[in-house]
Amino acid sequence: MSDSTSYTLEITCSDSVRLVNGTSLCSGRLEVKPKQSKHYKERWSSVCEADFDQQDAEVVCRELGCGAPSVLQGALYGEVEAPVWTKEFQCGGHESALLDCRSSGSDRNTCSPGKAVGLTCSEPVRLVGGSSRCAGTLEVKHQNEWRLVDGDDWSLKEAAVVCEELDCGSPISVGQRMESLARPVWTMTSECVHSGSALRDCVTSYSSYAVQEVTCSEPVRLVGGSSRCKGTLEVKQGEWRPVDNWKYIWTLTEATTFCREVDCGSAVSVKWRKESSRRPVWVMSSDCVQSGSALEDCVRPDFSSYILEITCSDSVRLVDGTSLCSGRLEVKSNQSNQRWSSVCEADFDQQDAEVVCRELGCGAPSVLQGALYGEVEAPMWTKEFQCGGHESALLDCRSSGSDRNTCSPGKAVGLTCSEPVRLVGGSGRCAGTLEVKQGEWRPVYAWNSQWTLKEAALTCQELDCGSVVSVGRRVKFLDGLVWTMTSGCVHSAPALKDCVRPYPSLYTLMTQITCSGH
Repeated sequence: MSDSTSYTLEITCSDSVRLVNGTSLCSGRLEVKPKQSKHYKERWSSVCEADFDQQDAEVVCRELGCGAPSVLQGALYGEVEAPVWTKEFQCGGHESALLDCRSSGSDRNTCSPGKAVGLTCSEPVRLVGGSSRCAGTLEVKHQNEWRLVDGDDWSLKEAAVVCEELDCGSPISVGQRMESLARPVWTMTSECVHSGSALRDCVTSYSSYAVQEVTCSEPVRLVGGSSRCKGTLEVKQGEWRPVDNWKYIWTLTEATTFCREVDCGSAVSVKWRKESSRRPVWVMSSDCVQSGSALEDCVRPDFSSYILEITCSDSVRLVDGTSLCSGRLEVKSNQSNQRWSSVCEADFDQQDAEVVCRELGCGAPSVLQGALYGEVEAPMWTKEFQCGGHESALLDCRSSGSDRNTCSPGKAVGLTCSEPVRLVGGSGRCAGTLEVKQGEWRPVYAWNSQWTLKEAALTCQELDCGSVVSVGRRVKFLDGLVWTMTSGCVHSAPALKDCVRPYPSLYTLMTQITCSGH
C-alpha cells in the first residue's frame, strides 16, 4: 500500500425509524422521529398498533435494509413507551421511507398498554444460482446492496448458520468458486457468525476473487401431486427413492410427522400404490419415525412395488388438540414466506368450520369455541372468512375486504370435528358394519385386528351410542382395499382414523358391532 493511499469510513444511519429491544437490527419495537425543526428537537416515539399495517411494515423493513416483514404484533418487543406517535400511517407499500407515506389528519391521544408496534423483518440472506433456494452462492444484503460473501475460511459449522437462517435443514457441502476478476464482496469472521448475531450484522466490505457456495439439505419431498403437500413420498440419502408402504405400513400418525417436517399442516390421507415391478425403495419403521428422529435417519434400502402416497393439508391445521380432528385452528396462505396464523373467533362461524373439517378429512364440526385449545398465538389471520359451507378448502372461501388489527385474549378459534367413523347396514346408526373414512369410506377388516368387546366399546363411545352389546364378523366378497388396524393402536391412539392401514382383499371378514344406543 502506497503512502498516498488512504481509506476512510462511511456510515449511513436511518434518521427517522429504528427497531429497539429486538434480537437483531431487523427486529424490535418500532420508534419514529420526525425531521427536526430549527426551533424544536423531536424525540423518538413509539407507534400504536392500530395506526400501522402490513404495507407500512414493508416500507420500514425496506428503509432499514432488511428483508420482507415476517411478524407484525403489538407488544412483541415491549410495552408502549412515551411519547406515542399521534397519526395513522397510510403507506402504499412502495415508498422508500416511512415518513414519505401519507398520514391521517387527526391526532391520536392515547394508545392501549401492550399495543406498541413490534416488528420482525426477515434477514436479507439468500442462496442464488443453485438448483433450489437451498443451494447456491451465498449473498447478503447490506447498505441496500446484495453482495457475494468471501469464502476464505468457511466450514460446515458456519454454513449451518445460513441453512438455519433460511429454514433449509442441515448443510451438505460448503465450497469456494474462484472468479477471474476481483469485485466488492462481504467478508465476515466465524466468531461473529457463531455469536448469535444476524449474518448482515457481521459483514464488512472487501474485494476478493473467492466467493462462498453453502448447499443445504431438502431430504424429503412429495412428488407427482397437485401441490408440494400431496404425492409420492421420497427421501434423499445419497439418491432420491420412494418409500415402501408394505413392510412398515404407515398410518396417519406417521404421515403427520412427515407433514409437519415439510410445514404442510396435518395428514389427510395415506395410501399405497402397487407398481408393476419392484424397484429400489427406502423402508423405515414407524417406531423410528415417531421417535423424533429425522426421516432420512430412519431409512434403509430395499426393493418393493408398494409405494407410499401422502396427502397433507397445505393451508389449514388443528394444533394442540387431542386428535388430528381437534385443536386450535391455524391457517397459512399459499403465498411465499407465509407463516401459520391463528384465527380470531369473531371472524369464523359454523359454515367456515364445516369447510375446515371437510378439508381435513374429518366428520362434521361438533364443538366451536374460542380458547378451547390455547390462547391466541402470533401472528393473527387478519380477515373474516365468509364460507358458504360447500367449499372444499377454507382458502377457497370469500373473505372480508378489511383487515382486523386486534383479537381479544382467549378468542382464538378452537375446533373439534367429529371422527369419520360409522356403522352401516344395521337396524340403526348404532349397529352394523364398521366403516372408517380416510379419503374414502372403507370397511374394517376383522381378522388380523382381533377385535373384541373391548375394542368395539371404543367405537360405541365415539358414536355416542352407549355401551357395546356384541361384536362379530361377516364375510363379504370385495375386490379392493379395506382397512385394518391393530388393537394396540386402537387403545393408544386418540381416534380410529389415526390407526387405519390399507389392506388388499378378495373377500373380507368385516367387523360387525351392535351398541346399546339408537
